[in-house]
Order: sequence, then structure tokens, then C-alpha cells
Amino acid sequence: MTILNNQLGQGVCVAGVGHHLPDRFEDNEELCEKLKVDPSWILEKTGIKRRYLAGPEDTATGFATLAAEKALKAAAMIPDQIDLIIVCTFSGDYVFPPVSAKVQSNLAAKNAQIFDVQANCCGFVTGLTVASDRMKVDSEVRNALVIGVEMNSRYIDRSDVNTSIYMSDGASAVVLTKAPKSEGILASYFFTDSSNYEAVRMRGGGSSFRLQKRPFDPAVDFMEMNGIATWKQAITHLPKVIRKVCEKSQISLTDVDFLIFHQANLNMIEYVVRKLGFDMSKTYTNVQEIGNTGSASVGIALSECVSKSLIKDGQIVVMAAVGAGFNFGASIWRWHTPKIGVENV
Repeated sequence: MTILNNQLGQGVCVAGVGHHLPDRFEDNEELCEKLKVDPSWILEKTGIKRRYLAGPEDTATGFATLAAEKALKAAAMIPDQIDLIIVCTFSGDYVFPPVSAKVQSNLAAKNAQIFDVQANCCGFVTGLTVASDRMKVDSEVRNALVIGVEMNSRYIDRSDVNTSIYMSDGASAVVLTKAPKSEGILASYFFTDSSNYEAVRMRGGGSSFRLQKRPFDPAVDFMEMNGIATWKQAITHLPKVIRKVCEKSQISLTDVDFLIFHQANLNMIEYVVRKLGFDMSKTYTNVQEIGNTGSASVGIALSECVSKSLIKDGQIVVMAAVGAGFNFGASIWRWHTPKIGVENV
């Protein structure tokens, strides 16, 4: 019991971050050649100007590995020092085995336990929490690598205005390490409202909609999204989970210095920030230039924030996301940098 209590008194912080984006991007003008909408409508509705699209030879494991290598370099660590790899994704190379197994092989991180987390766009916040919890209760997990990666374009009907205007490809990675007590992650809070379970879904390939012995069916084999339902869920519950994680950590909402959101829709982020009583100087957005990269988006935004020195040691930082289901998560951190550095694209 003494050992467990000592571990629970140990902090967990971010030692290095990195991200990777495809070479090719698509702006609204190019996309609207396939859609019957005006480019200005996309900008007004979402704030998105362009999105990144993986090439034919690109893979989720390839992107994940590249982001991980940058995070390791930023943390001044080698793969042998990583004891846990968690990959957060809903668009891995295969249905199974997990992406994390291939990443472990690619990195030659022979000491790392691996598993994937599927919490949709809330995956990265979930993965950071799972990894930090493991580190706090297991002394053998010294350092962890958490990766968010998506190949959304592989599941999108490019002529579907409900999905193609948002979805993008990319990867992000964070190296976690031990920190002094009360530094790093302080608390997490999760909430699920499954009343709109069917609002965002990808049915084809699942056991209820298996691929065998049937032709390709656009009705089930592309991602489907109800934008209005997603909007209502996000603006209702994201502020709630942020307030709850503040309560859980006994930190006043007014003491939060910076917020990093899942980059789904600029208008949604602006609405939530106002609802919390803040202005946009308290957050950072890249959805305009990158689009919605699913489980990778919080990590990409974090990577860019670190590279731009937008987060300072000692500041209170909240990361928050919403994913299909609908699943909501927020974690609150007292930012602590054990090693300075960031690797970007």
C-alpha cells in the first residue's frame, strides 16, 4: 500500500510533442468543384478554409510513427525509454491488429506495452488520461507515448457536403514523463450522452454491416454525420465537462489560463469559449487551416501551441474534446516542462 500511495503522489507531465500533416491540402475552391455550394458558405458555416488529404501511399501507422519520432526528439528520449504506447484512432490501417503494435515495431520500442483507444474525436484526451493513470499506479511505466492519428479522407464521400467540408488527415504525439507532485495533469472528467448515438457513424465493416458477400453500399460504407445534432451536443456538454474538471481539481474556472479544444468547427469553439465567459485570447485554433483531424486534432493544436510558446510553465491548461457517441472529455494540467523543445512539420 505504501508503494501505491507513493505512486499516486507522483505527477505526470508532457515532455515532448510533435505532429505530422500530409503534403497535400485542399482549399474550399477545389472542394466546391465537387459540391453544389459556394466556397464562402463553407467558411461561414465552419470557419474552415482548407483541409489536408493523405496520399495514396500514406498510412495511419506511417503518420503515427512520424509524429512519434518528432515527439521523442523534442523530449530528448529514445524509443527504449518508452514503456507504454497508446494510439487513439478510428481509422487505423486494419480493423485489427492495433496501430500501436505496428508503431512499436516501427520505432523499435521493444519495452513498450501497447494498445489502441477508440473514443472517436475524444480519443486523445482519453488516451492522455489513461496513460497518466497507468504511470501513477505502476512504477515500471516511466514514460508513455500517446498518439492521435486519423485517415478520415479514406472514409469520406468527397461529394457529401455533410462530411467532406470538415474532415482532414494527420497525426500528433505526446511523450509523457514523471513530474513533481501537483505538476502536469491534475484531473480528468468524462461524460457520455448516447441519446444521439446514431448521429455520427461509420457502419460499413462493422460486425453488423460486414463487408463479405455484399457490394459496396454508399449508404453504409461512408462516414455519416448529422451536423445539427453534433452542434447541439457540443455546445451543451463541452462547457459542462470543463466546469466539472475544474471542480474536480478544485481550481476555479476563472483561474484557467488557456484552453485547447478538439478542432471540429471554428464557430463551435467560439460559441463554447463565450459560454464559458472567456474571449478567444484564451485559446488557440487551427481548424481554419487544417480542418477536423479527429483524434489527432487536440494533439496537433497542442504541438503548435508549444512551438509558438503560447503555454508557459505554471499556467493552468484545459484540453477538451467531443467525439461520436457522444463522448465528452476534459483534462486540466498545471503546465510543467521538464525538457524544452518541440518538433513540428
